[in-house]
Amino acid sequence: MLHIIDARTAEPVPAAPVRRGPTRVHAHVPARDTAGLRVLLVADLLIRALELDGTPAWAVLSGPVGEEDGARLRADAAALGIRPFEAAAGSGPGTGQVVHVLGEGHAAPDGTALAVAPVDPAAPDLADPDALRLALLSRHHHARVELGATALDEARDTLARRRRAVARWARQPSRPVPGEVRDRLRGAWEDDLDAPGVLRVLRRVEEDPDLPDGARFETCAYADRFLGLHLARDVGAPQ
Repeated sequence: MLHIIDARTAEPVPAAPVRRGPTRVHAHVPARDTAGLRVLLVADLLIRALELDGTPAWAVLSGPVGEEDGARLRADAAALGIRPFEAAAGSGPGTGQVVHVLGEGHAAPDGTALAVAPVDPAAPDLADPDALRLALLSRHHHARVELGATALDEARDTLARRRRAVARWARQPSRPVPGEVRDRLRGAWEDDLDAPGVLRVLRRVEEDPDLPDGARFETCAYADRFLGLHLARDVGAPQ
């Protein structure tokens, strides 16, 4: 079962109701900046993990103040591969659990709250949105992130290399995701949305000499339902 660390108690709590009712994921973003995008990204990961677990999720957004900033934030989020969030006022189901996703240090509303650590610099570099997404996913959401040029270059290189590998593996006969690998992936994202843990599993899959290429491909495709990095984007493209 998916658990997250509640910012109010610092204890793990279930992110889904016991009876499999809907979970309302409420992102609180006061400003259009990199920290706000990271809050939305973590909310997006939470929704992806809930849906992989079979739990319906409803995404809503509070802030930022101002119609223009709000529109720009939504455009930035779409570029980053984050699904659309509805305005919080008057939306969402009336039953189920609510999980608030907000920046570290902000007052948590009543209910379960998931805190997201800050990011530097404040202005997001969206020249390569997928590289920015990977750079953010490479650190746990409880850890502060420094997004310098080196971090983004490393993310860009890693993403290009992995996409080339996935495209190469896709040419081989398909093989199922090994049960042990599937369990490790789910164990990572169900443990407080541990995206770096998911990425570590993919590195081991890439380096395992005994794993068929078809299984490597299916593993990356499965993990990408959580990561949202378009790992299979170059399948079928000239190598």
